[in-house]
Amino acid sequence: MTLIEDYGLIGDLETAALVSRDGAIDWLCLPRFDSGAVFASLLGDSENGHWTIQPSGEFRSTGRRYRGDTLVLETELETADGAVRLVDFMPPRETKPDVVRIVEGVRGRVEMRMELVIRFDYGDIVPWVRTIEGTLVAVAGPDAVLLRTPVEHEGRNLRTHASFSVAEGERVPFVLRWFPSSEVPPEPIEPERALESTVTFWEDWAARCTYDGRWHDAVHRSLLTLKALTYAPTGGIVAAPTTSLPEWIGGVRNWDYRYCWLRDATLTLLALVRAGYVEEAGAWRDWLLRAIAGSPEDLQIMYGVAGERRLTEFELPWLAGYERSQPVRVGNGASDQRQLDVYGEVVDALYQARRQGLAASDDAWRLTRRVFDWLESGWREPDEGIWEVRGPRRHFTHSKVMAWVAFDRAVKTIERFGREGPLDRWKAARKAIKEEVLREGYNVERGAFTQFFGSDRLDASCLLIPLVGFLPATDERVVGTVRAIEQELMGGGFVERYRADAENAGVDGLPPGEGAFLPCSFWLAAVLAQQGRREDAVVLYERLLGLRNDLGLISEEYDPERGRLVGNFPQAFTHIGIVETAFTLSHGEVH
Repeated sequence: MTLIEDYGLIGDLETAALVSRDGAIDWLCLPRFDSGAVFASLLGDSENGHWTIQPSGEFRSTGRRYRGDTLVLETELETADGAVRLVDFMPPRETKPDVVRIVEGVRGRVEMRMELVIRFDYGDIVPWVRTIEGTLVAVAGPDAVLLRTPVEHEGRNLRTHASFSVAEGERVPFVLRWFPSSEVPPEPIEPERALESTVTFWEDWAARCTYDGRWHDAVHRSLLTLKALTYAPTGGIVAAPTTSLPEWIGGVRNWDYRYCWLRDATLTLLALVRAGYVEEAGAWRDWLLRAIAGSPEDLQIMYGVAGERRLTEFELPWLAGYERSQPVRVGNGASDQRQLDVYGEVVDALYQARRQGLAASDDAWRLTRRVFDWLESGWREPDEGIWEVRGPRRHFTHSKVMAWVAFDRAVKTIERFGREGPLDRWKAARKAIKEEVLREGYNVERGAFTQFFGSDRLDASCLLIPLVGFLPATDERVVGTVRAIEQELMGGGFVERYRADAENAGVDGLPPGEGAFLPCSFWLAAVLAQQGRREDAVVLYERLLGLRNDLGLISEEYDPERGRLVGNFPQAFTHIGIVETAFTLSHGEVH
């Protein structure tokens, strides 16, 4: 089984693929991030779909890289007879999705093989395959995929095979394209021209970045990754391009992240805006207005990439799961949960985008006011919290803090930008929330803020208290919380969300066992910096950067025991942490 960190990401701003360092595409959903996978061997085996191009004999991977500030992936494979470079990319979408692979001869002559196994609907459906004027066409239900290449190929045992050789200086292209089966196959694209335009697109986008601090390369790669997780037609931003990569090998915490969490999307927006990408903020705001139209109390924590509300969760029993981690899930039942913190994150994102130069929107302000029509009383209700617990609703401390953020940013919007609104009422609500959090969320005996009101259990989400401006980082209650978290939630040098043990099952609703949730460690680094512990902050930040793979990609969690990444990959929330913490360490910025 290929390790998660052995994959690279290519994408076209509507979907994405994972490419292993040995030349296999093991995960690809077409035509959107949340569509059924045509290559699903990542969660099963080779029979569930993959596309492999590699030397036919013994070989080794000698390195890989992205071409500059792009999503063009170059992988070098070496044999006793020579070496080849595999160039993989997806042209930013204009019409139908394309995956382009170019095999470039680097040295000597190398015998190559290709194996293409197309399986629609997450590896379950074998398509009808035929060849039309040299083009392979695979059809199943509404979906069709074609392969164009000058290399001769043949079908054997429901797979497509090809053998060819590449000498130094030669380039052999392969183009895979999806299209609706009811339509005629689209016209071919010119692979080399597509490569040139793809490089230009990403380099032009990267050149707009205004971040000029330390850790430039890490920040740039994370911003490129966040851009790659954007669904361009609507402006929606997915949490990750994968589903069911386990948070603990062999465990059941296997979730579908190919949707737009308001939390992840708004934090992604903030990271992009701070780096100068205001245009993305405008597209996201338009997506938000469409997605959450309706009553504010019906606001969901997540939506489909086009704003879909029904994300029914179900399991795929024919897939064995990544390293036998079952179940494999599609959809996400957490979409029906109530999480108060998203109100704060949404209002904060709209406010911060205005601060960074996004033009005013009367529609956005009307939406904000409607949110508060409910939130003025709704903030008092319990919820499932930031960690989407599948247990009872509670008064989570972080949720209340973020409700405070919502009122705080609304007040500042009125005061700074002259918007009309019930200023005195919102100030009163802000004051009431703060008083309740300080009274109920702070455990005097423990000297720390705790997971929920009346609890004695720690939660890393309380690290956000100073980062959102609720209290200064140097406040003795924050200092005590940080000290307690360092003593009790640190494991293997990283911060756990909370103790996911048997004792906590009543809160979590799931069996124990998960990796260290990496964004929490980034939060700790940022707070340490604000407390004047800069050296400790930098050491932790660079330890986290060391977890990225050789391409600068990182997942949701890390397993200190096994020394490997776990969880969906690459994960927006973690890449947000890389960007936001770099700003804090470089410029001392706070929301």
